[in-house]
Amino acid sequence: MHAISFIQDLAVIMLVAGMVTIIFHRLKQPVVLGYIVAGFIIGPHTPPFSLIHDEDTIKTLAELGVIFLMFSLGLEFSLRKLFKVGATAFIAAFLEIALMTWLGYEIGSAFGWNAMDSLFLGAILAISSTTIIVKALNDLNMKHQRFAQLIFGVLIVEDILGIGIIALLSGIAVSGSVSSGEVFSTVGKLSLFMVVALVIGILVVPRLLAYVAKFESNEMLLVTVLGLCFGFCLLVVKLEYSMVLGAFLIGAIMAESKQLVKIEHLVEPIRDMFSAIFFVAIGLMIDPSILAAYAWPIAVITVAVVLGKVLTCGLGAFIAGNDGRTSLRVGMGLSQIGEFSFIIAALGMTLQVTSDFLYPVAVAVSAITTLLTPYLIRAADPLSLKLAAVMPVRMARVFGVYGEWLRSIQPRGEGALLASMIRRILLQVGVNLALVVALFFCGGYFAEQIGEYLSAWISDVGWHKALICGAALLVSLPFLIAAYRKLKALAMLLAEMGVKPEMAGRHTARVRRIIAEVIPVGALVVMFVMLAGLSASILPSTELLLGIAVIAAVLVAVLWRWFVRLHTRMQLALMETLNQNP
Repeated sequence: MHAISFIQDLAVIMLVAGMVTIIFHRLKQPVVLGYIVAGFIIGPHTPPFSLIHDEDTIKTLAELGVIFLMFSLGLEFSLRKLFKVGATAFIAAFLEIALMTWLGYEIGSAFGWNAMDSLFLGAILAISSTTIIVKALNDLNMKHQRFAQLIFGVLIVEDILGIGIIALLSGIAVSGSVSSGEVFSTVGKLSLFMVVALVIGILVVPRLLAYVAKFESNEMLLVTVLGLCFGFCLLVVKLEYSMVLGAFLIGAIMAESKQLVKIEHLVEPIRDMFSAIFFVAIGLMIDPSILAAYAWPIAVITVAVVLGKVLTCGLGAFIAGNDGRTSLRVGMGLSQIGEFSFIIAALGMTLQVTSDFLYPVAVAVSAITTLLTPYLIRAADPLSLKLAAVMPVRMARVFGVYGEWLRSIQPRGEGALLASMIRRILLQVGVNLALVVALFFCGGYFAEQIGEYLSAWISDVGWHKALICGAALLVSLPFLIAAYRKLKALAMLLAEMGVKPEMAGRHTARVRRIIAEVIPVGALVVMFVMLAGLSASILPSTELLLGIAVIAAVLVAVLWRWFVRLHTRMQLALMETLNQNP
């Protein structure tokens, strides 16, 4: 009987969703809103009776919808796009998220909501909707305009920061409090995990998919993709992060595969089905009595979303050096909330830390701002002309001077080339050191299990720690050597730029040589001190630690070239994967 009830529920959802979305498509409204309305129609709060019998099973399927939704966002994400978005995306996204989170918290506090409701409201308002914006820009034939490209850049950064917000909220919900130390620790561990997962994933997953694709079987490729997706989500959950993070990251990793187009084609029908159930499940939770009771907060929050995002995103774009018209179009294009907000609201309900009214309020605000999005984008140009006409001459002159100053301080020619080289070296050093830290973290995390395994041969706990620490250091040597070589190249570059013959005279070469040696060695010393602090649980006695250091030094002296070649092959494989797609 349970199976029949489930099939009946699924039939009702798909039939009603299909009919409603056809109507919405004819009315040229977002299909997402149609799904939510369909859920509202068949939900338990709509008289005369509920058409859904097994809401728990539908909610489980809705969670699959979240996974596929975030997986698809990851497939559309690209590391190359992130490197190209520039300062506008980062400044606008950081400013928007920081100020909108604060504004949402203050609004919730002003209405007398508890701290957790207010905090989640701030997070709900922070992230704009990728799905809705892309649909609106496509319908308006503006997808290829410059402001639209800036919006896409902001959305990429928002997606990454949104994952961090979910991780932070999960930690806060469990502990019930937040401190600056916990925030920095959570952000640091999350960043480390994302870097390591992306690097290792990009080295392994695209090659695995290329091997499976050789069999020319869509079924095999689809099953492999789904297996990797669910398996990685399970790994992330075991590491006490959100499934959302796992789905997004594995999607971003697969985005670097040559089979990306085929994967998107195969996954698209499954994504559409489960994401439809997700949005219908949102509609099931809409209670008209709650919407009526919270009509005033919904109106206030809607106005705050539109005005707040226009101000924060527009200001961020302007600070980054864009003209007023472009900045206003960016701000008005991002003035809505959507799927990420639903995921954050659902997280609060799942963790049972938010009140029942918050989810319907978020859905209502999203629906209203979604309907407003095309009109706001169209109104950006006329509004910018009106603002320019009424703006005081002195203010316009100040804005003009600011733009000229920004353009004047941007490095050009040789300076721009040097700045690019320094950024690239620092990025490579950061990735290598992140891998080293991750290896020692893994050693500490699995130390107990490894110790139990070693106990069959060695009973001394000190030797257990020595073997784990030594193994972590041995595997880390290629990355430490690479970091040292990159730091030495950076030190030589800085010494060449900073020490001029007119300053040091005949000692110029010697001073440059000293700087080139001191900076990388000093950086590695700091790194080893930090590793000692992070891996205190697996540090052996001083005598054993000195023995490990001597063995490592001998290995480095004897196998230096082999370690360099090994790392070079890994780096080339990584760059080949990143550069294989246009």
